[in-house]
Amino acid sequence: MEEYTEFYGSNGFFFVILVAVIYIAALWRIFEKAGKPGWAAIIPIYNVLILLEIIGKPWWWLLLIMFVPFVNIVFGIWAINLLSKSFGQGVGFTLGLIFLGFIFYPILGFGNIEYKGPAGS
Repeated sequence: MEEYTEFYGSNGFFFVILVAVIYIAALWRIFEKAGKPGWAAIIPIYNVLILLEIIGKPWWWLLLIMFVPFVNIVFGIWAINLLSKSFGQGVGFTLGLIFLGFIFYPILGFGNIEYKGPAGS
């Protein structure tokens, strides 16, 4: 029984690492498309500040997103919607980013979608 758990447990770990690497690479490209440094995608907290610059929101949103329970869910979804709008996409793409992020973030980063400005302005 231990061999079974060890085998599938390690595969799950590698799958999580693979998804994380794909997500980081996609976020790196999203930042570069928006004219920000790509390396900022790998710095915790700083990457949220850069994302807030990309979507055109003030730095204090970071406090709401990180420290206020339940409000952070609303503001996080709002931020994802504004990211989608910043690249000229609609609500359907926002839902894709929320529920199928491992597919839609690489589409946003590596696809031919262009940055339109904060919240599509």
